[in-house]
Amino acid sequence: MAVRILIERIVEEGQEVKLHELLTKLRSLALQKGKGYISGETLRCLDTPNKFLVISTWNDLKEWKAWQADPERAEIQKALNNVLRAPETVTAYSNL
Repeated sequence: MAVRILIERIVEEGQEVKLHELLTKLRSLALQKGKGYISGETLRCLDTPNKFLVISTWNDLKEWKAWQADPERAEIQKALNNVLRAPETVTAYSNL
């Protein structure tokens, strides 16, 4: 069953361009290596402009977890963590 992964990130002010670059790298890598990756989108909060929500769809939770543990993804994640104001939150959802 397909799952949706919601990742909420609050970026330091002035780091929005860097965040966009890193998210673009992650999405490109997911398309190349992320077995089970279906789609993704990034949304920016209208009330809090430095708050972003990434919604990605995967075939199943196992494939998402494999992608989450991928060493190349982990390297980009380290760079992402450097532009965040607080740790990101990751939540997995499925359809009823």
